[in-house]
Amino acid sequence: MVEVNSIGWRMAGWFSVIDDSAKEYLHSNLRNAREVMLWKLDGLSEYDIRRPLTLTGTNLLGLVKHLTHTESRYFGEVFERPYPGPLARWDDERVWRDSMWPTEFETREEIIDRYRGAWAHADATINALTVDSPGHVPWWPRPNVKLFNILVHVLTETSRHAGHADILREQLDGSTGTAAGSAKSQRDPAFWEAYRAEIERAAKAAAGFSDTHCSTGTMP
Repeated sequence: MVEVNSIGWRMAGWFSVIDDSAKEYLHSNLRNAREVMLWKLDGLSEYDIRRPLTLTGTNLLGLVKHLTHTESRYFGEVFERPYPGPLARWDDERVWRDSMWPTEFETREEIIDRYRGAWAHADATINALTVDSPGHVPWWPRPNVKLFNILVHVLTETSRHAGHADILREQLDGSTGTAAGSAKSQRDPAFWEAYRAEIERAAKAAAGFSDTHCSTGTMP
């Protein structure tokens, strides 16, 4: 008996193979995650998309710039389909560090256009290859891979950074969600204030803090 699950693993006894429905499933999710990354920039000022919002300097436009490098690399030289634009060596640590933030000389439009260009190149690779096409990642401990492995890796990387972008955008203007149409910033601020207060109350109760702790300033 053959069973096919949601990402296309086909089970037959003790044997399993990956068919192209897995490729399309992962590719579709990657396309969605890419769009999430871009809408997180919508409606924000140049300063807000660039300014560091964590102790390690994470910023919204920098995440998009970083993912451009990621897609260009993993769907390019890994499958001997080099990205047509300039790309530094994979072992150039400074380039990877600097890929996490935009300089003052790079415009929003340039960075977004490069990201879309990386999509087009990646999509061409994905469409041209079968899900089990071999590739080589010299910076991985197990460098011999298949397209399936790289699709999972890049989808995971993009989804992870989309989560980062979610938190950064919420800090800026309260917008959340996975698309502009589903943003939840329209809720009354009083609702969120009461909701957050309830979570804070539960946290203090679970930690055993008393009203005295809070009033004397010993609460962290």
